[in-house]
Amino acid sequence: MKSLALGSLALLVSLSVAPGAAAQDSKSAPLARQLSSALDQAKLDSVATRDPSRPDTFIAALYFPNLQLLVVSAKYSAPQLLDAKLAQKNYKDVYIDLNSASVQESKVFIEDLGADGLKMKREENQPFDSYEESGKRIAFDSDWKKQKMSEDDYKKAFATADDRYAQMLSALLAQMKKTS
Repeated sequence: MKSLALGSLALLVSLSVAPGAAAQDSKSAPLARQLSSALDQAKLDSVATRDPSRPDTFIAALYFPNLQLLVVSAKYSAPQLLDAKLAQKNYKDVYIDLNSASVQESKVFIEDLGADGLKMKREENQPFDSYEESGKRIAFDSDWKKQKMSEDDYKKAFATADDRYAQMLSALLAQMKKTS
């Protein structure tokens, strides 16, 4: 009888913990680790490509090993210039151009501190990730009140950011496979 009660208690605890853990699962985490590993193996600090789901948009990443992955996606007013840089594999130049001279209302910028995918909750004394779209920045620092958001809005913003980041990372990984 005692073991049945303990088993029921363990099941109850696991069920109550599971939704919270599932809410924090990151689609971008395994992809960010794969891209970081591919960049390490190729001894590259950047990669860029056209967005396969948005043909008028480019994606580029700047990688600092074991520190961060900065990823930008945007339209560019002179796409033929970026196409030429892509053809020459001048990925860092594409990143710089997208980050500074892109069509601002189309820009998405992600700071993945740790280069390990977006995390919704900040671990104590650790840096936090951020997502910026069309000039609106969201810090995933677990302090939604400071950002004048409800907890639900914060979770929705994270899900949106993580989905978009996963799409961007997938396109960059496909580019890495083409060049290897």
